[in-house]
Amino acid sequence: MLSHKSKYALKAAIALAREFGQGPVLISDIAQRERIPRKFLELILLELRNKGILQSRKGKGGGYFVAREPAHVTLGEILRVVEGPLAPIPCVSKTAYLRCLDCRDENTCGVRMVMKDVRDATARILDSTTLADVLGRVAGSVNGKAALTYDI
Repeated sequence: MLSHKSKYALKAAIALAREFGQGPVLISDIAQRERIPRKFLELILLELRNKGILQSRKGKGGGYFVAREPAHVTLGEILRVVEGPLAPIPCVSKTAYLRCLDCRDENTCGVRMVMKDVRDATARILDSTTLADVLGRVAGSVNGKAALTYDI
């Protein structure tokens, strides 16, 4: 399940991507528009800035903005910054692997096999979905309902 922190990070990044190229956005504006507690948002934005996803400018006309083109920032990148590995259990993590102490044999562990598939599917979706993709999906929606798309 997605934590509040992750959801807020995604919402804030999408809001900033919407304003890409128009200058910095105040934390208070993002917090109000996206209904995110301001203090919590400050910490999230700072974390994203420290990892190079966002940039900030101080003073009059200051605020936060997306550091790169929204088409070059993936949801997977954002979630890894705020939550760490995408893997549901440590023994299938690519970046934070830990062997399960209660597992006799990783090669025959059914739980591990399924959770690896979950990790792979999650990473495939999140690492191929950019902020620009999300904005495109939102723009393609009609009256708050997602527009129908067919892939064959």
